[in-house]
Amino acid sequence: MDASQVQTQYQAFKQKGLKLDMSRGKPSPEQLDLSNALLGAMPTHLAADGTDTRNYGGALGLPDARALFGELLELPASQVVVDGSKSLSLMHDLIAFHLLYGATGQARWISQEPISFLCPVPGYDRHFSICEAFGIKMINIPMTEAGPDMALVERLVASDPGIKGMWCVPKYANPSGTVYSDEVVRRLAAMPAAAADFRLLWDDAYRFHHLGEEKIVIPNMLEECAKAGNPDRAFVFASTSKITFAGSGLAAMASSPANIAWWQAHSSVRGIGPDKVNQLRHVLFLKNRANVEALMEKHRQLLKPKFDAVHAQFTRYLEGVEQVSWSHPRGGYFIDLLTPPGMAKRTVALAKELGIVLTTAGAAFPYGIDPQDRHIRIAPSFPSLAEITQAAEGIALSLRAAVAE
Repeated sequence: MDASQVQTQYQAFKQKGLKLDMSRGKPSPEQLDLSNALLGAMPTHLAADGTDTRNYGGALGLPDARALFGELLELPASQVVVDGSKSLSLMHDLIAFHLLYGATGQARWISQEPISFLCPVPGYDRHFSICEAFGIKMINIPMTEAGPDMALVERLVASDPGIKGMWCVPKYANPSGTVYSDEVVRRLAAMPAAAADFRLLWDDAYRFHHLGEEKIVIPNMLEECAKAGNPDRAFVFASTSKITFAGSGLAAMASSPANIAWWQAHSSVRGIGPDKVNQLRHVLFLKNRANVEALMEKHRQLLKPKFDAVHAQFTRYLEGVEQVSWSHPRGGYFIDLLTPPGMAKRTVALAKELGIVLTTAGAAFPYGIDPQDRHIRIAPSFPSLAEITQAAEGIALSLRAAVAE
């Protein structure tokens, strides 16, 4: 297809008048409908132990909810906190508590500034926004097929006491779909750190979000840290945001017993217990891991055809275009489209002219700066199958048009 043919197809596509917002990985209405039973009247307001969920208390969460997340994360319930609906809020507060109060027996981070976080890239833009809001310097860590570049990570963490943390999305990473290898997980748990209060923020957002029939399992990070003699290194985060209702689910954090006690001491200042009614509602609906996995299979059946449609359109229009590729994730919510260097922003702008709003080019990098201007995050989940098929065609034509220019 020569430049004139590309431009002709692009202009013809513009006449379709699409209006699609694909800037976030939102569940579709059909996915949200899978959990509509949550909207019904609850049979009881009493938890299994007799707790009246309508009242104050339960700083670490309803025991039933902690037990449910313990089963999902394969950890003791005593090491799990269930609080609020957004795991990002827990991550934000975790960093704020370290800045203001310090880890147990350690100085406040705010008194040790400047401090840094390691950020595997491409990565999750909202992680980076938290660091930027707190003035924490971010250091790019390139991703490999097995996870972050561990030789670089180990060298930096061992040599610089100002590096206080690292963001990790270990399974079906946003946006590449990368799964950390067993070796990478164990090296992260065991590596020497110059900072005694170095933290791994382990965002296990896509633990059950498989796209294929294979259910990929990676080592339990808290167990690996304990075995390596670093029991307080990791904080694991999870939520039901893409399992039940994206805005009204449950969020959980898990860590060592010492870290849970530390968390309770500081979090109790900001509230007198979470929303236990919603926690009980979810416990009654989800029940156990088997039910969660059955529900996620229904999500998979809705999502996989949309991912397949994107792959089909990209193959049709982009296969063989020099320096263009895209990820083929085995789970999660995103596809990482790589343009030739310097063309991601232009492709996003051209797609917008077609009525397709994408995540800002560069969003998957700290400070919104993709050094090569190559990565575009594709979020196939929210549009209908027909819409995502059209959108993928439009994105591909936009990239071809950028190349032709």
